[in-house]
Amino acid sequence: MKAMIKVTLKNGVLDPQGKAIMGSLNSLGFEGYDNVRQGKYFELDIDADNKAAAQAKVKDMCEKLLANTVIENYEIEIAG
Repeated sequence: MKAMIKVTLKNGVLDPQGKAIMGSLNSLGFEGYDNVRQGKYFELDIDADNKAAAQAKVKDMCEKLLANTVIENYEIEIAG
């Protein structure tokens, strides 16, 4: 199975990298947006008997390593 994990900063957490990207977009002449937030994306091939087991394994990975749950949210999608 394939697990796709999207990690983003929680609302209210400062995003200096997002601000730097926004400044660069402005300097390149891009317009028409209000805010830039950056995040992380992971894809894992995972060995599990079913989607529920895969979801549980990936949730544990996120809680222990892939996301800093104090300042980040994560979303998991499992494709069979």
